Amino acid sequence: MKLLGLPKWLKTSLVILLISECLFCSFSFAAEVRMGFGDKLQPFCLPQSNSGINVQIIREALAYRGHSLVPVFYPMKRISTAFIAKNLDGAMIDSGIDLAPYGGIYAEPAVIYQNVFISLKKRNLRINKPSDLKGLSVIAFPGALERYPEWLQPVNRAGKYIETNDQSLQILTLQHNRFDLALSDRHIYRYFFNETERKTHQALDEVTEHEFTQANWKDYRVVFRNRTVAEDYEVGLKELKRTGRYQAIFNTYLKPR
Repeated sequence: MKLLGLPKWLKTSLVILLISECLFCSFSFAAEVRMGFGDKLQPFCLPQSNSGINVQIIREALAYRGHSLVPVFYPMKRISTAFIAKNLDGAMIDSGIDLAPYGGIYAEPAVIYQNVFISLKKRNLRINKPSDLKGLSVIAFPGALERYPEWLQPVNRAGKYIETNDQSLQILTLQHNRFDLALSDRHIYRYFFNETERKTHQALDEVTEHEFTQANWKDYRVVFRNRTVAEDYEVGLKELKRTGRYQAIFNTYLKPR
C-alpha cells in the first residue's frame, strides 16, 4: 500500500488502522465447540451441572484462546458415532474407534485414566497376568475389550464378560458377587463406591485394586474437527498445567472424604 503524497497525520492513522485490523484478525476467531462427553463418568463428567474434571479442563483450555465449550453427554459408545455423523465438533475420547478418517484431529489428552481391575478384598484374588483371569467374570466400561484384548478376549470368549455404560452398576454387581472383577478407572470406581454408601447408608465391603497395565496416553486423546481449535486447545492445556490450575481442578472434584 503506497502512502506517498498523503499528509503525515493521515499516513500515521492508516498505519495504526492496519495494525489494529491485523491484531483483530489474529484474535477474532472464536469457535463454539460442541463436544461429546460420557454421561456416566462421574466425577470426570457431570451432566447435571455441565461440569466435571474432564469438562472443566477442556472448557478452560479452549477459553484461553477465546473458544467456548458446549458439552453434549452421550453413552460412551455413541460419542464416536455422533462425531462420525457430524453432530459434534469434538469428542473427549474416541472409545477405540479411529476418528482420523472421519475428519478427526487428535490432540493431547485432558485426562489419562488409571484403569485397574477391582475385586472384593475378602476374595484375596491375585491378578498379575492375563491367565489369572481364567474362570473369572469381568464387568467393564464400554470399549475396554478393544483397549485390552490380550486380557479380556479370553474372558469374552468364555462368556464371562460384559460392558456397561452405567459404571455405578459395577459397585452393586461386585458387592453381590455377580461378577468377580470390575474394570474401571480407580477414581470413577471410588466416586460411585462413596455415592452408593451415601445413598444406602450402609458400609460396603472394601475392595482391592489390581494394577495390570501402563496407561497409553494415545488412548485418551481429545478429538477435534478443526485444526486451529485443536492447536489452541493444546496451548491452553499447557498453560493450565504451567500455572497449577490443572491440578487445582482435579483437587476440586477429588476432595478427600
